[in-house]
Amino acid sequence: MGARKTSPAEPGLMPLAGHLVEARTRIFRAAIGVAVAVVVGYLFSDPILDLLRAPIVALAQSRNATLNYGSVSGAFELKMKIALYTGLVLSSPVWLYQLFAFFVPALTRREKKYTFGFLFSAVPLFLIGCLTGFALFPHVVELLANFASAEDSTILEASYYFDFVMKLVLAVGVAFVLPVFVVLLNLIGVLPGITIVRGWRLVLVAIVLFCALATPAADIMSMFLLAIPMCALFAAAAGIALLHDRRVARRAAVLTADSRESVTA
Repeated sequence: MGARKTSPAEPGLMPLAGHLVEARTRIFRAAIGVAVAVVVGYLFSDPILDLLRAPIVALAQSRNATLNYGSVSGAFELKMKIALYTGLVLSSPVWLYQLFAFFVPALTRREKKYTFGFLFSAVPLFLIGCLTGFALFPHVVELLANFASAEDSTILEASYYFDFVMKLVLAVGVAFVLPVFVVLLNLIGVLPGITIVRGWRLVLVAIVLFCALATPAADIMSMFLLAIPMCALFAAAAGIALLHDRRVARRAAVLTADSRESVTA
């Protein structure tokens, strides 16, 4: 028998040219959304820079501390960088929707369930983590700057300072999303729930160390305010993984019993 010829008009199928046209349309819409959000970010770049500069202003009360621009265009480049980061965050609903609207039709029902479940849990946790990191970065700047003597001047290169803050904010955001990755690994059968539970000591030590480095405030309460939600997220991930493994084991037992009954029959 010869191979069945597939018509381009057959339901559920799209020729390559159609995929390319749709991809171009999705990219164009996402680019428009990012461009509009970047303009908004540029308009708000000065207030954002004031928030970033606040730890330096507080540090300047006890020593000579300023932000430094290493070139004539340094201030403009920093504003554009702030606008770009802000625009990507503000337009994330637009380009994320365009991205998944392009790929989701090709996914199976199970893959769609995992994908949307991951997005609906990971995105809010990442944003909450970024907000937490943004609230904590002044403490980190204060701690690191205080290693210098009060007689020394703290002159920070503006672009490097902005990159440092963004890396810290993203690190805390990713730390909040890690439990979701743990659950995802369990759902696809890579990481058993019992393994997650047995590693709780290592996870607890890692969380405490991370929080101690990220919250170098004078009081220890700041560390606990960050460590408690991270520990709660890990515990929730372990609980979900155990429930999932139990359901899979129960389903496997039922299938095994049915197969034995069919053989004996």
